[in-house]
Amino acid sequence: MGLLTIGAFARAARLSPKALRLYDELGLLRPAAVDGESGYRFYDPAQLERARLIAWLRRLGMPLARIRQVCDLEPEAAAEQVAAYRALFVAETAAREQLATFLVDYLSGRGSAVEDAETMIGIRYAARSELGLVRTSNEDTAYAGTRLLAVADGVRGPGGDLASAAAVEALKPLETRAVPAGDLLGALTDAVGQADRAIRDIAGSTSSGEAVTTLTAMLWSGSRLALVHIGDTRAYLLRDGEIFQITHDHTYVQSLVDEGDLSPEEAASHPQRSLLVRALTGTGGSQPDMSLHTAAAGDRYLLCSDGLSTVVPEESLRGVLSGAGDPEQVLDELVGLAYAAGAPDNIACVVADVVTL
Repeated sequence: MGLLTIGAFARAARLSPKALRLYDELGLLRPAAVDGESGYRFYDPAQLERARLIAWLRRLGMPLARIRQVCDLEPEAAAEQVAAYRALFVAETAAREQLATFLVDYLSGRGSAVEDAETMIGIRYAARSELGLVRTSNEDTAYAGTRLLAVADGVRGPGGDLASAAAVEALKPLETRAVPAGDLLGALTDAVGQADRAIRDIAGSTSSGEAVTTLTAMLWSGSRLALVHIGDTRAYLLRDGEIFQITHDHTYVQSLVDEGDLSPEEAASHPQRSLLVRALTGTGGSQPDMSLHTAAAGDRYLLCSDGLSTVVPEESLRGVLSGAGDPEQVLDELVGLAYAAGAPDNIACVVADVVTL
């Protein structure tokens, strides 16, 4: 059987020609031949299996960057990666289902259906904010307590350090409040609103009229946690030896990756990789991502500024987080890796271990 035109191959693979062109540009699925004059693409029927795998993974909602990694693995290793991805979205789906159950009962007048008596767990934690090797000021703020974890990275310039500190300070009263599991998202949303108003006041007192910070924070109640995120600070979850980034960067470069216009490798060295498209600015114009999660004993969480995530690869993060050290020891290793990589930016980290009480 000879080569198939892009139209015939698209029909056989149940993909659109537009999708095939995108997969070619991203290096996911190169055509077997390209006409030198017309640029028309031709495909080998043997490529149908890879095309269908890509389509199935996209149907799962898997990001293109992760699909490329899976497709390049041997079948057994690829299956392990798909299983790990399934575990992540199953956990997230369960959290959403629990929140929906609460809302149905609450709106129906039957009270809160989300109580946290089924599991008695707590967290062991440590936080640190360190000056980078080429910086003269530190705009990063890190905080960890029994119920609240937070990292904020103020944008350099007038008010950046004050903005990150104010954002975390606005959340600290939640540490001593008895917030039921069903009210976590609401309480955290209100606190973020207070943080934005505090940043507005700071901006009004600066010469430029600006004060900007990112924020990634978790509020706990038993095994439930609410996550708020805006900017390019990150949250990672280590579960059963696998690492998952559970936040999505709000940067210009990440938006290009999401649209398929840029590969993750190109994004890592892009000159505008730190350009934020969403952050706390005191104007109320940018809304953070809010989500509800369920923690399990044995989980380890990492919150960090881009001073760590941009210089230490995810696989290296996984290696350190998988170690047997306590949170303080893990922070020592993470900061050490950032310094070994030159630490061009400040480094803020929070590590929390979920333990059975």
